[in-house]
Amino acid sequence: MLKRSDFPENFSWGVSTAALQIEGAWNKDGKGPSVWDTFSARKGKIYRNHHPETACDFYHRYPEDIRILKNLNIENFRFSLSWPRILPEGRGRINQKGLDFYKRLIDALLRQGINPWVTLYHWDLPQALENRGGWTNRDILQAFGEFADTAGKELMHRGVKNWIVLNEPMVFTGAGYFLGYHAPGRKGFSNFIPAMLHAALCTSIGEKTLRSYESDVRIGSAYSCSYITPLTETEADIKASKRADALFNRLFIEPASGLGFPLEDLPFLRRVEKWMKSGDESGLKANLDFTGVQNYTREVVASSRFVPYLGAKLVNARKRRVLHTEMVWEVFPEALFQMIRQFASYNPERPVVVTENGAAFPDFYNGKPLVFDPLRKAYLQDHIGQVKKAIDHGIRAEGYFVWTLVDNFEWAEGYRPRFGLVYLEPETQNRIIKESGRWYGAFLAGVESASHPE
Repeated sequence: MLKRSDFPENFSWGVSTAALQIEGAWNKDGKGPSVWDTFSARKGKIYRNHHPETACDFYHRYPEDIRILKNLNIENFRFSLSWPRILPEGRGRINQKGLDFYKRLIDALLRQGINPWVTLYHWDLPQALENRGGWTNRDILQAFGEFADTAGKELMHRGVKNWIVLNEPMVFTGAGYFLGYHAPGRKGFSNFIPAMLHAALCTSIGEKTLRSYESDVRIGSAYSCSYITPLTETEADIKASKRADALFNRLFIEPASGLGFPLEDLPFLRRVEKWMKSGDESGLKANLDFTGVQNYTREVVASSRFVPYLGAKLVNARKRRVLHTEMVWEVFPEALFQMIRQFASYNPERPVVVTENGAAFPDFYNGKPLVFDPLRKAYLQDHIGQVKKAIDHGIRAEGYFVWTLVDNFEWAEGYRPRFGLVYLEPETQNRIIKESGRWYGAFLAGVESASHPE
């Protein structure tokens, strides 16, 4: 059985969260509205019209959750900064109460020996900026620079040594500005292309701004990715899978690595030149210290002439009759190894950190302080094994973060899917450690059999 001692001593083990998904207090202490607050208020946009107004009430209950982290031997905690909590209008006036919350949180983590990993942007754009075009408006570059500057100046000196600039730019631009099923709910290439460009440029802007405050920090960015395989070995399906890989996996890591956008495989993206300015091509490159890989599954792709531009469609796991999670994502552990290897290939000297990996499965809970989730426990064990496989192949994999600590608001899916190591009773905000959480805590303590932490 795999043990913690099988990994390098300095390997970073943790859990990941996001401000909008856990904090609640959506209009408290001077916080401005985010695009997700607005989007969630629109009937029919979120599962059963759920809203993140309370979420996990982390804003008020963070000391309790820090105690859970400590009890589970979790030494690294990734969280994001709520942009509208710090800058309610997106730029200009600073909300001191919002900054003070993050200062208290960082200090409390460090007192318990838990390392804070701070994500600048995890999708909660201030609504005030969206009113002026959001990520489609080039002014976002200056606004994001100001946000990064405020965070660096106010928080870095408190002992934050690990920073992530953007969380999954492909998702927040694709789902939010092309498909429209995430906030702010806009559709079409005329929205997606400029949003894509500006998000890619902000990776470099955020990195340079943060680094200007302290050189002795590690700065990365986190990329969503799925291992892409063709449905069949026909030439059409193979070419379709290559295009899907370029869109879903390569679109943002390659510009940040100095390679530009993958236009050869995605020629329809050439229209980005309409929005590019002098210096943008070189400005896309970011001097990242690590690459954040966020993988949950693989995608099987078939050629389809009915899908415009891409000419490819995803064949979902239910249709293929394979084991899948509540998100209908195939359980395919090897996908994580494959994506670590693919992203490491851009710069073998730059380490990879798995900044998210986890699964939503049904939890067996009977009202007593015990939650059984054997499928999630097996999922984590199998995927951690794939990280060890990457290390054995000579890849610099230096961390693994479970998504997530507590069941939370899962965007358009609301509170339906449960990814947490800790079960949340929404009505009472009571937290109950699941079997998977007990296993993870025991694993991190070097104990082979998981028992409930006291």
